[in-house]
Amino acid sequence: MSTYPTSLGTSSADEIRLLGQDLTADLMGEVGFGELAFWLVAMRRPTPSEVRVFEAVLVALADHGFTPTAIAARLTYLSAPDSLQGALAAGLLGGGSRFLGVTEDCGAFLDAVVTDLGDDLPTTDEQWDAVALDAVRRTKEAGRFVPGLGHPVHKQGDPRTPVLVRIAEEEGLRGPHLRLFEAVGRVHEQVLGKRLPLNGAGVCGAALADLGLPVELLRGFALLARAAGLLGQLAEERRRPIGMDVYLSVDRHAEYVDPQS
Repeated sequence: MSTYPTSLGTSSADEIRLLGQDLTADLMGEVGFGELAFWLVAMRRPTPSEVRVFEAVLVALADHGFTPTAIAARLTYLSAPDSLQGALAAGLLGGGSRFLGVTEDCGAFLDAVVTDLGDDLPTTDEQWDAVALDAVRRTKEAGRFVPGLGHPVHKQGDPRTPVLVRIAEEEGLRGPHLRLFEAVGRVHEQVLGKRLPLNGAGVCGAALADLGLPVELLRGFALLARAAGLLGQLAEERRRPIGMDVYLSVDRHAEYVDPQS
């Protein structure tokens, strides 16, 4: 008889177990959702300090106004109000290299540099700056963008970035990924010739990497956060709809142009 091993959830006629715990006796009312989400991926219960940083990331990424993900969710709901799951999925599917996906891209970029350093990690800002300068230079020479730099709205500085760094510092979790990210912010102008802000999605990736979460899954945490924001967008679409106005605005201003012009 085949068996299918899992360390997550199992159930019997009279019991549900999750993470080796009795769901109703040990988890419900005892564990917050953010704590549980961390536990499900890391396979260990996070400390209170880790929970604070992790949940700060989720809050930072939950909503950012009328982004393409929110607009996609609202317009899908306009088209198919009978499919809430379709509207949520439409918004989540838009999480990529420009929106939300930067969290994973930045975490992976930083982690590759930190991993190459091995146990020989810098101990001063000056040393981190040298590492960051080399990483930014090599990235530019390879014809790639440095993830986590720039923001379409917060051109003078993303307000989420210093707050998350401060929270991590307060909890003793400002590790090598965050320190490298901060160094990138200090030195990138020397290579790129212009100053760009460290964006919130990038700092979230750095913070999650410092928590020891798999960098290959960091986009999933961004999507987890944005799912809550999208549900809020859809709830507001029901109360105060704008989807039809958005659709009509685009439709009424569509103008044919000769494809050869």
